[in-house]
Amino acid sequence: MHIEDKIYGSFNINEEVLQELLASKPVQRLKGIHQGGASYLVNPEWNVTRYEHSVGVMLLVRMLGGSVEEQAAGLLHDVSHTAFSHVIDFVLDYENQDYHEEIFEEVISQSDIPEILERYDFSVEKVMDEENWKILEQPLPDLCADRIDYTLRDMYQQGMMSHKEIDSFLQSLRFNGEKVYVNDEKVAEWFVRFFYKEVIDYFLHPLNVYGYQVLSQSLKEALQKGVITREDFLLTDEQLLQKVKSTEDSTVQQLLGKLHPKVEVQYNEVDYDYSQHGKLRYIDPLVQLKDDNLVSVSEVNHSVQEATVSAKKRSEKGTYVKVLST
Repeated sequence: MHIEDKIYGSFNINEEVLQELLASKPVQRLKGIHQGGASYLVNPEWNVTRYEHSVGVMLLVRMLGGSVEEQAAGLLHDVSHTAFSHVIDFVLDYENQDYHEEIFEEVISQSDIPEILERYDFSVEKVMDEENWKILEQPLPDLCADRIDYTLRDMYQQGMMSHKEIDSFLQSLRFNGEKVYVNDEKVAEWFVRFFYKEVIDYFLHPLNVYGYQVLSQSLKEALQKGVITREDFLLTDEQLLQKVKSTEDSTVQQLLGKLHPKVEVQYNEVDYDYSQHGKLRYIDPLVQLKDDNLVSVSEVNHSVQEATVSAKKRSEKGTYVKVLST
């Protein structure tokens, strides 16, 4: 199987277990799940899918020397994401934005994934437990394949970074069996800068916040009125959207009518219609010094310290959205 990825390039996937997992229904469903939730409804260019991200994580784990098992874990780590991703956390009032984690084991167990893994003598429990996979997942503020891929993928899609910059970053990435790190302080600073563009300028962009708030309101109304059920959250974005659109409920229809690319909003913390505070995320990559020691880049780079302080303040402040026209 040949994969052409816009971030990492060309790969031949010869492992049959990975080929079968790629073709499985839960993974294929991710082609219809947008990583940015409601974002694509208000800006068609914000259209990265969970499938692209999941395949990307698998490939990055592969590039850093991860086992086939860890590549499988990377591919599967987002299969329980609902339609519209984290929008459903707002619908169900999950403040930690972790509903997909709560249902992860259930989604896996009710699919053909355990059968595929067991056919190749892989432990389902081991693959599903992210604590086993140190390339795939690390606690903040460290680097990991998941965090790296969604940052590179979103920023590249939005034209914020070039392939040359991405290649330079990837060439500096290392994994020592315990931690993912970079071997160049300036490259680490570069990634920090773009990570904060991701979590502040994108996640908390007024238009993005508007899309999340309006769609979550419409889905919450539809759920309360029995138009949809929780089980419907495991449809694709468009399948769920069409089901909601089928209702004659005026409140739901009015809210859905506000979601389109021509809406105009602005940041206004005095006179606002919607507000949202971000889930605090900060990054402090490990960097290899000339003496081969690993230290957090903030220990040797003042710009990174300043960027983190600024991002924290902005995240705590939140985004306040004034609607100009719908």
